[in-house]
Amino acid sequence: MNLELPNRRSVIDIGTNSVKLLVADVSGSLVTPVLEDSKQTRLGRGFYETQHLQPGPIAETAQAVAEFSLQAKSLNTTSIRVIATSAARDARNGGDLLRAVKTSSGLSIEVISGEQEAEWAFQGVVTDPKLHSLPLLILDVGGGSTEFIVGGKGELRFRTSEAIGSVRQLEQMKLGDPPGLTALADCQDRLKKLLDSAVAPSLEPALRALGQPAHLIGTGGTVTILARMESSMTDFDRAKIEATVLPAARVRTHLENLWQMTLAERQKIPGLPPKRADVILAGAAIYETIMRRFNFSHLSISTRGLRYAALLS
Repeated sequence: MNLELPNRRSVIDIGTNSVKLLVADVSGSLVTPVLEDSKQTRLGRGFYETQHLQPGPIAETAQAVAEFSLQAKSLNTTSIRVIATSAARDARNGGDLLRAVKTSSGLSIEVISGEQEAEWAFQGVVTDPKLHSLPLLILDVGGGSTEFIVGGKGELRFRTSEAIGSVRQLEQMKLGDPPGLTALADCQDRLKKLLDSAVAPSLEPALRALGQPAHLIGTGGTVTILARMESSMTDFDRAKIEATVLPAARVRTHLENLWQMTLAERQKIPGLPPKRADVILAGAAIYETIMRRFNFSHLSISTRGLRYAALLS
């Protein structure tokens, strides 16, 4: 009998808020993580006013890629793939980032489209056998964009990538400390208008076409943090995170509490990394507004996503 031996691969994912590393053993369609790490470099900092990536975040991102590359090589990985998403694809000076990463690490970046990002998010999430055959709406809320993906029985039915991201929203708001519930209401009103105009006309027919209610699955940093906050989880426990189900009322409670806290108070919350204590405001607002707008009562979490699919493809 021939058994396929695992192939150790790595992917470095350059997002608008953070750079993430996944080193995993890949055998067929099975991905077994060996190492996962994240560095917040906030590539989108100062980007949305000028559409130009700023020199500081570019340098920090290139340095993070170089450090992750060395980590991956130390684990005897056979390949290192570098992908970049929203901020890199929208930037007028994206070439500056590509050159900086090439200089720091010798690695080339694949800048992927929003459609590719959505497709990979779906492919990664359905590597979980528990989710593969279910009707799903998958939300991948990133720093610059949110991907909305509808699928059923392992088949991708609909995907769209919209310019609704946590860093993008945060950069557009001038918040006090604490921001307060009035500012939250303004943020939610703006998000709802975006959903009504840009998302609902195509997403609602796709959900109806499933013929049965979809399960709402979130993937990415924001929803993972919400799961960790729910259990005051100070480490990364994949099984515990993926076993978490957040009722809409709990998402709303977390959201309202966060917006009424100062930054210093949020930085002390168990499960919320201090460096993400600002951007969690917008990320949680995006999830809560989507749940309310499209009448979802519960939110489940997947720690798998586009990085899993990038290793498989």
